[in-house]
Amino acid sequence: MKQLYILFALCIMTGASAACNTRSRSGAHEDNTLYRMIDSIAAGYDATVGVAVIINGKDTVTYNGNIRYPMMSVFKFHQALAVLGFLQKNGIPADTMLHISKAELRPDTYSPLRDRYPEGNIDLPIATLLEYTLQLSDNNACDILFDRIVGIPETDSHIRSLGVTDFSIAVNEEEMHADLESCRLNWSTPLATAGLTELFITGKALSGEYFRYMKETMFRCNTGTGRLPHPLKGTGAAIGHKTGTSDQAPNGRYYGINDIGFVLLDSGDRYSIAVFVTDSGETLETTEHLIAEISAAVLQHITGNKTN
Repeated sequence: MKQLYILFALCIMTGASAACNTRSRSGAHEDNTLYRMIDSIAAGYDATVGVAVIINGKDTVTYNGNIRYPMMSVFKFHQALAVLGFLQKNGIPADTMLHISKAELRPDTYSPLRDRYPEGNIDLPIATLLEYTLQLSDNNACDILFDRIVGIPETDSHIRSLGVTDFSIAVNEEEMHADLESCRLNWSTPLATAGLTELFITGKALSGEYFRYMKETMFRCNTGTGRLPHPLKGTGAAIGHKTGTSDQAPNGRYYGINDIGFVLLDSGDRYSIAVFVTDSGETLETTEHLIAEISAAVLQHITGNKTN
């Protein structure tokens, strides 16, 4: 059963934890227009859709927001927070160099890093590896960061230390490639990921140069331009986002096609958003259009203007 949750007085606390003192309910509310818009869009697609939107840090609207969805490469957002959090805590500059061997650049995975440096044996800053993961969703760069900076259990633990609990990070890219079903072990609810994004954009997960670096890096994401960013073109809005895209399961359906991020409008309004789509029987392009439609509906709801 699809549920609507409207949460008021969203409270994201500073420090090592986050908590929300909220009232929530299912059912009618004067602001359930957005829920109905999302429901109408989702009904036209053969997929399970989950959405969470936090508007101006005050109101939260969710649609299937407490279902567990495979994150796919969205978890690289979580990883970047853990890596930069580790660097910040230990006073390590993001431009610290790492030597990368050819053996670390696996040939059987998506990796623009390997394509550029096929022979390996290179020295790159940690920041560059993060750019490969956040902007290009590079799988080798992701696993190098897990192996060399912050491991999988430590990444999961770091995010939990921020007060986010409805998620799990348990496997890396190599393990997901070896067993497609294992992608389900890296999961999140839309509400948990939107909440984590809100923690980030309000400076409660990172600060100073580490925060500014990650924010600017996410603004330059090169993947999923047909998803959340598509209806924002020409509006003056700025979006930082991170996509996740699976292979098709043996039954031909997609495990997960996702996009999450934060949007800063020129009006001064802002929102954090997570759109997760699982078990999609649509094509990749059609599923991306679904996400773009939801993005347009959110923008229209906040600004009162229709979008293309």
